[in-house]
Amino acid sequence: MPHSIISNICEGVAICQEACPVDCINLSNGINNKGKNFYFIEFTKCIDCGVCLAVCPVKGAVIPDERPDLQNTSQ
Repeated sequence: MPHSIISNICEGVAICQEACPVDCINLSNGINNKGKNFYFIEFTKCIDCGVCLAVCPVKGAVIPDERPDLQNTSQ
């Protein structure tokens, strides 16, 4: 199952995007409720490797579930 980046927790650090082996993490067109740019995972490309979860320094920003209700592609 793909991972999700919780849009309103993400702080736009982008370590996950750099580390992703399949290039499935993209910058959103919007700003979240923290006033930060945020990233999202393309579920159809995600291979469930967990690298994003392992490298993210923002607690709770990445979860090991496919949650389109918590992950926005733009705001």
